[in-house]
Amino acid sequence: MTTPRLSALHIYPVKSVQGPAPGEAAVEPWGLAGDRRWLVVDKDGRAITQREQPRLALARARPVRGGGAAPGGITLGAEGMEELTVAVPGAGDAEPVRIFGDPVDVVAAGAEAGAWFSEFLGVRARLTYLDDPARRRPIEPEYSLPGETVNLADSHPLLLAASSSLAALNSLVADGDRPHEGPLPMDRFRPNIVVDGTGAWAEDDWRVVRIGEVVFRVAKPCARCVITTTDQATATRGREPLRTLARHRRIGDGLMFGVKLIPRSTGTLRVGDTFSVLE
Repeated sequence: MTTPRLSALHIYPVKSVQGPAPGEAAVEPWGLAGDRRWLVVDKDGRAITQREQPRLALARARPVRGGGAAPGGITLGAEGMEELTVAVPGAGDAEPVRIFGDPVDVVAAGAEAGAWFSEFLGVRARLTYLDDPARRRPIEPEYSLPGETVNLADSHPLLLAASSSLAALNSLVADGDRPHEGPLPMDRFRPNIVVDGTGAWAEDDWRVVRIGEVVFRVAKPCARCVITTTDQATATRGREPLRTLARHRRIGDGLMFGVKLIPRSTGTLRVGDTFSVLE
């Protein structure tokens, strides 16, 4: 029997933008180090994601190493755009923005970064930064413990997906009425963690897992949205996987794929780490 292992890590420095797939990543209480600390917002301070602007899939952001313990900035890139390196904003007044209607205090990045995204998207936009994830954004209380916080992810610090479940989903897509839209790649689901060697849909029953040296609590399954129908290489949309998930993976009001994790401990994850279910 194959030992389940961590097969891929993904960090998305800017929410809804492409990011790197490093060989290792530090786990902080609110997510992977450097993950989803930056957010594009509109002129009214509302989050802009691939839900509203699928073109964000075509932009990329890579972290820039900071000096000493200081966080580095990011370098933005996209076809037809000049690369732009954006420094982490200095200490300044936090301002409220809204993610799905919920207020989050962030710090504005420089005007040059806003101009870059405005040109790329064709709408007025600004770039903002979550300066203090330890106190800015508590996790929804029904799925967390007191004091637990999250970066700018939709709701929880990390998202895990199993390659066996993707294979099972692709088999269902192939048997459906839009087989030409499959097979779907894992990047449609924008996970932080991908594991190999587990049973298909086994994650439905996990409560506590260990990956390498780090233990995580499984908070809830992940309800999927229109972003999963967006080809991450072209920004075009189809109907899958939501069409198939609606038929086979509807749980309550959600169409589920993957699970959301909250770290019980910190440490470093490395591709190839063993994966085990503790509860």
